Amino acid sequence: MKKIVTLLLILCISQASFSQSNGVPEKQKQTAFGKVDFLSIEMPGNEANMGFTGIHYNLNLTDWGAYAGVGLYGAVTGIRGGFFTLGVNAGVKEYLSDRFFTDLGFHFGGGGGAGAPDGGGAFILPHVNMGYDFKDFMVQAGWSYVNFFDGGAIKSSQFNVGIEIPLDYEYANYKASEQSFDNKALKNSGWDQAAKKNSLLFHLNNLKIQGRTQRTSGQRYNGETIRLAGFEFASFFDENWFAFLKVDGAYHGIQAGFMDVFLGAGYLYSFNQNRTNILAKFSMGAGGGGGIETNGGFLVQPDISIEQKLFGDFFIAINKGYVFSPNSDVNTSSYGLGLKYYIQRNGIFTADQSFDNLVFKGITVSMKHDLYFDAQRDNRSPKDLHQISLQVDFDLSKRLYAAGQTSFANFGEAGAYAEGLVGLGLRSKAFFNNSTKLFAQVLGGAAGGGGISTGEGFIVKPSLGFSTKINDQLNFRTAAGYVKASGGGLSTTLVNFGLSYNISLLKRSN
Repeated sequence: MKKIVTLLLILCISQASFSQSNGVPEKQKQTAFGKVDFLSIEMPGNEANMGFTGIHYNLNLTDWGAYAGVGLYGAVTGIRGGFFTLGVNAGVKEYLSDRFFTDLGFHFGGGGGAGAPDGGGAFILPHVNMGYDFKDFMVQAGWSYVNFFDGGAIKSSQFNVGIEIPLDYEYANYKASEQSFDNKALKNSGWDQAAKKNSLLFHLNNLKIQGRTQRTSGQRYNGETIRLAGFEFASFFDENWFAFLKVDGAYHGIQAGFMDVFLGAGYLYSFNQNRTNILAKFSMGAGGGGGIETNGGFLVQPDISIEQKLFGDFFIAINKGYVFSPNSDVNTSSYGLGLKYYIQRNGIFTADQSFDNLVFKGITVSMKHDLYFDAQRDNRSPKDLHQISLQVDFDLSKRLYAAGQTSFANFGEAGAYAEGLVGLGLRSKAFFNNSTKLFAQVLGGAAGGGGISTGEGFIVKPSLGFSTKINDQLNFRTAAGYVKASGGGLSTTLVNFGLSYNISLLKRSN
């Protein structure tokens, strides 16, 4: 009898364990790292070198050191403030000992600006580096080569230096998206841990030009205001301290083409039962374009923001600050308004509360190649325009998603052209054995540079397409659509194709 009871207990426990493992999506971990690097590029003629700094995020793909990811570069010294690029990274790290390693990598991208001889914008940037692993961070240095090969005149070999930090993340399979669980169901699972805090801000910002800020032509501004649209992503170290990345593009107030990218840190003070926040932030980055003389492009931005809860995890935010260069050649007063969304992810409690209900939300990251047919130009004949494009989608429901996209020209004699867009999209149910989905989206935002006729910079970009499954995380996607500039001549059809990376994150459900 005792043996029978023991056997029944074993069967019950096994069944309970089996049911939980099938009911609760498995927590998986992706090792990854962020990297900031710097190189001084020799420019044609007698021009001063262009200091080029990059921000990268790479995923470790294999046990033997292969990695891949995306990177954004901007000019910070020289005379080409406003020179920006976007590209993809790939490489292999090989450890020679516990601490020393080699890094053989390759970057391909597109971009340009600030009147530089960038041709169509397409460029390559391979590197061969040696590094040292301090465990909490890594440093590396070595040789690199840059070539804007599509009609550009920028070709240079140079020394480069970089620093890396681990930025791993946890996730669930994308098919878990929109599955809901209560706290009890996730107890004793891999998700029974403290949540990590992130925020995403979509904002309209304004830079009121003051001081001796001038145009690239040498003429001073007279109090004009640059209207910007952009986003800010923040990751919290604890409940108060955070780091953030902010990207903006101009859509009104000056000629199209101004853009800035900032990396910084801040402190959040919350009160009124966590309904009101005050944030102090400080960031440094690169900016320029649109006819503004930012010299090398290095900018500083102190800022203070006040946020008030609207509903759920949504807050309205207002900010006041300054954007300036250290030598005061650029001096602007900044102010703006935004909508912020806070995410408590991949855990079921914080230091002061447990979450009653949780839901998995899908995230899709797409790298694409865009083609605009006969893109209209200022004072030139229309010509096809090619771009490298990064899009990030956040699922609001099973069918509806919010999207953010940035694109940079890489072929078509418009290396300085870039876009920063946001919008909404809809997906269909899966068909063809659950492998394929249709989607429709409408994006809008800032665009300009490269002689493309976008007026002051606002464009709208609707498209229709489909995605088809390659494996649990990768999809092939393609779309066709239309792009139209408000106040400019750009009005043409487009197609794009690329790869999408899909995962789900666990978050508190309101």
